[in-house]
Amino acid sequence: MSTATGVVNGRAGDFNRPAMLLAAAGAACICIYLAVFHGWRQAALFAVGFGAGIALYHAAFGFTAAWREVASSGRSAGLRAQMIMMAVTVLVFTPLIAQGEIGGIALRGNVSPLNLAVICGAFIFGLGMQLGGGCASGTLFTAGGGNARMLITLAAFIVGSVIGTWHWSLWQDVPGFEPVSLSASFGVGGGILFSMLLFGAVWLIAARHEKSRHGAIEREWQPASSSRAWLTGPWPLLAGALALALVNIATLLLAGRPWGVTSGFALWGAKLAAPLGIDVTQWAYWQRPNLQAALEANVFNDITSVMNFGIMLGALVAATLAHKFAPSFRIPARSVLAAVIGGLMLGYGARIAFGCNIGAYFSGISSTSMHGWLWFVAAFGGSVLGTRMRPLFGLR
Repeated sequence: MSTATGVVNGRAGDFNRPAMLLAAAGAACICIYLAVFHGWRQAALFAVGFGAGIALYHAAFGFTAAWREVASSGRSAGLRAQMIMMAVTVLVFTPLIAQGEIGGIALRGNVSPLNLAVICGAFIFGLGMQLGGGCASGTLFTAGGGNARMLITLAAFIVGSVIGTWHWSLWQDVPGFEPVSLSASFGVGGGILFSMLLFGAVWLIAARHEKSRHGAIEREWQPASSSRAWLTGPWPLLAGALALALVNIATLLLAGRPWGVTSGFALWGAKLAAPLGIDVTQWAYWQRPNLQAALEANVFNDITSVMNFGIMLGALVAATLAHKFAPSFRIPARSVLAAVIGGLMLGYGARIAFGCNIGAYFSGISSTSMHGWLWFVAAFGGSVLGTRMRPLFGLR
């Protein structure tokens, strides 16, 4: 069985045509609905998410496997591609955010405090990545691509997110420091320069570590296997990295803030909790004005949710184009247990750490916020521990 798609015994072709038609029709209907009832920006953001789903799937661009490779084998192409992705994004983000607005839309970065909540939440998230089998974006695109186990992780992710909002107020007064933005402290040029030095340092350390273990490093760019690879995959790793940089830049321009994923999970869980008699409106997290409005509004009014729907449908289309969509529900019990535990940790960790691998790590660092680097260090530590725990649950 393929870990990304759930393909079993090569029977993907039996499922692909109806899945393709369903995904294409669903995407078209959602896009038209959004344009008519929620405005062209929501429709455009859905389209950006749809493109992200295709890029994530075809490039197999996950943060979880990339970090696991560093911890287990020393191979670092995925981590180095992430540094390139964020370097490109910083070059565009920093002057735009400093400008403050574009086309009448106010622009802001993801800048958060450096405190114990970031350290604990990110460590929990990193551990959950390896047990659950995916990060925030990875869970979405693999679930959308047909991996049944990742649907379990996604469900637990949503539950963990709700628990995180319940405990959110407990983490607000933990020891720490005020937010630090490199561009705010050193100007646009200084913020870019210091960011590039950090990216370069991580790239060089990872490359040197890999070379010491294997004698050579794997390149982030491998030629496409054929001219049709751009339609059917696989894509070079670097192509996925650059595509995701474009996704984040487009999100900033359309939404006024960088890309995020997991706040949508918390919102979905909160809306599902109401029929169960759980009144989340009494929790401090949901009493903030913007989140009160999100609870009361149609879910398609939420930018993060719309993009998440797009990612899942885009990954589904990509899986059918690659002839790899064939879900299997034969999942070992220990693997199910790991998916549940990992998903709960992912959701809880993201809520208390000001975001996930997208909102805190990718978007935080791309906004020159030092909390994104703190998140990276803590989450990578959790990921190393999670990698060592995977065999306990029968995972590779």
